[in-house]
Amino acid sequence: MPIVPPSARAAAVPLTADALARLEAELDELSRLRRPEVVARIKAARELGDLRENAEYQAAREEQSFLEGRIRLLEERRRNAVLIDASGTDDAGPGAGADAGASAGNDGRPRARIGSTVVVEHAGESITYALVGSTESDPAAGRLSVDSPVGAALLRAAAGDEVDIRTPRGAVRYLVVEVR
Repeated sequence: MPIVPPSARAAAVPLTADALARLEAELDELSRLRRPEVVARIKAARELGDLRENAEYQAAREEQSFLEGRIRLLEERRRNAVLIDASGTDDAGPGAGADAGASAGNDGRPRARIGSTVVVEHAGESITYALVGSTESDPAAGRLSVDSPVGAALLRAAAGDEVDIRTPRGAVRYLVVEVR
């Protein structure tokens, strides 16, 4: 059996263009700016003497470890990224195309996919969500992962649909008002 590198086995990471740009910016900042700063702090702390009792050295090494782990994670996400087209015109890529942007269902109504914005009503309140992949989820900002209970229920929903969502507090019903 051939040995497959981890990145070849990793799941596709659906990302919007904005999320990919944020990922690239963070990776650039960590690699170009923060990494050299931490290396310089380690070097300066080494010059202070005994490393076993050198708090500055230990703190800098811990920060370096965290930083390198974050860089590896971001690089892996970038390697496995599948750019999703929120307009719904791109149907290429697993986890993206068929689920990216709003698309017309068999009845011609736009259906929610990754990259869609969905407006729902619940208890007389209108709520707007953007459906995204799990790596760019931010519920407080209205970006829901399609892997979350609410995001999964809204995936493939169309305006006029009622969706039932099981939550820890019980079932909740949303009326889908608009999908774009």
